[in-house]
Amino acid sequence: MSDIEKGSAGSHDKETRVDAATLPAYEAGSVAEAQQEDFMTRNGLNLASFKPRRFHTGDGTEIEHTMKSRHLHMIAIGGSIGAGFFVGSGKALHNGGPASLLIDFAIIGVMMFNVVYALGELAVMFPVTGGFYTYSTRFIDPSWGFAMGWNYVFQWAIVLPLELTVCGFTVGYWNQDISVAVWITIFLVAIIIINVFGTLGYAEEEFWASSFKLGATIVFLIICLVMVLGGGPKGSRYDHYTGAALWYSPGAFANGFRGFCSCFVTAAFAFSGTELVGLAAAEAKNPVKSLPGAIKQVFWRITLFYILGLFFVGLLIPYDDENLLGANPFINVNASPFVLVGKYANLTGFDSFMNVVILVSVLSLGVSCVYGGSRTLTALAQQGYAPKIFTYVDRSNRPLFSVLAIIAFGPLAYVNLAAAGPTVFDWLLSLSGLAALFTWGSICLSHIRFRKAWALKGHSVEEIPFRAAGGVWGSWLGLVLVVLVLIAQFYVAICPPGGGFNTVEGFFVQYLALPVVIVFWIGGFIWKRTSWLRVDQIDVDTGRREHDWESINAYQAELAAMPAWKRWFHKLFV
Repeated sequence: MSDIEKGSAGSHDKETRVDAATLPAYEAGSVAEAQQEDFMTRNGLNLASFKPRRFHTGDGTEIEHTMKSRHLHMIAIGGSIGAGFFVGSGKALHNGGPASLLIDFAIIGVMMFNVVYALGELAVMFPVTGGFYTYSTRFIDPSWGFAMGWNYVFQWAIVLPLELTVCGFTVGYWNQDISVAVWITIFLVAIIIINVFGTLGYAEEEFWASSFKLGATIVFLIICLVMVLGGGPKGSRYDHYTGAALWYSPGAFANGFRGFCSCFVTAAFAFSGTELVGLAAAEAKNPVKSLPGAIKQVFWRITLFYILGLFFVGLLIPYDDENLLGANPFINVNASPFVLVGKYANLTGFDSFMNVVILVSVLSLGVSCVYGGSRTLTALAQQGYAPKIFTYVDRSNRPLFSVLAIIAFGPLAYVNLAAAGPTVFDWLLSLSGLAALFTWGSICLSHIRFRKAWALKGHSVEEIPFRAAGGVWGSWLGLVLVVLVLIAQFYVAICPPGGGFNTVEGFFVQYLALPVVIVFWIGGFIWKRTSWLRVDQIDVDTGRREHDWESINAYQAELAAMPAWKRWFHKLFV
């Protein structure tokens, strides 16, 4: 096997490379000091844990590799499921009807399938903490990478108070007499406590929370099937066969084309965080082994959680139900369609059970907000795109000041006390939902340009150990869908589902994320004075992971020798 086939870095003319100052550095740092720490220090349980780790700053590798395959798999299958899916889907159902809800989530699902596979290929080749923005910097434009990095930090900083807001009115389902501020405070403290344990705290919390969400969703789907077939308790809405009756009356679509387009931003928000599996891969012990299997779980998450779950919701809850979020001028404690199913079925305790699932999901995504935002902020600082104070990583493996910066946005949830809840929810939902679309589009474009540069430098796809299922064409499909969704949301920002034309305020409620990204991009250009990279300028060798091709080839040979059914099982799940 030649050096190229082994994936070793080839030597190229220096003039074809970007200046090293514009690229993230990828040299490995030592972890010996971390391994020598005692139990209390490693887990952030004493004052010594807050002291700095003496690692080389700027390489993006200061954070210890502690995640295991089981963590990555559960992060992939259920890690980002939260308010957008369980609560926001109620407003989408009200605005667009069950058919629009299902179709829009399916379209975003196809998009995400291609995004995560493209990200998986890049993450296996170039694993680096805070990797999303570094791929944009490396393969598109350093100024755009700056914008994507700050956009991603901003996205999670905004989602955190949103999740805390949902916590408040979800708990209100049981007791409306206690101020929502009490519950916001309790959940914010819980998120802070989990983050005391650093990466391992996030990984373990996500593993158990995702396992619970997965089990609860399976139970929900089984109960929904029984309800649709008329197996509900006597006297309930579902004590007789209903089938697709709600698709005929009140109907499958609401508010026509406007309603159809309006569901996209909710779907985008519901899928936000799916890309976290790629971010977490940089902290996995062996991403080459564990990441491909985790990436494959995303397909089953899309199918099981989103498609089947929302299909049954559309069969059981009419879009004109006054309890749905958006059908009422104030947030209603019955807003989640998943809770309404249990309530209307007269299943004692099931509505409360689904509310517990929502609370666990919201808490889980709140922890993800701090994790994703802090790691990206630290990576930005390491490359000179943010103040150096955010490069601080302590002895318990926490990017301490970055974590504190993201948590500082949590108290924005208290705005819910002074303003109408739906207004706050709408602003935060629209901002964070659209912000994710720019991240996903950048991942697809980074993959497309990586493949072009890879071929230009004389490499073949056989040298890539994990390849995106749809290849470059899959990334093109993902990128086109991102653009179409942004266009659809622009249309909704001008022509809302209720009819007529939007006000200036209404437009920016729906589309503020675009000017925010443009401001970040301009800021990056002023700061770095860089422009769009030519393909021959892209460096595909620096920092590329050295793969064990002997083991990879042995595994491929073992896979080829398996029976057909076993090969398909590995292709889909392992």
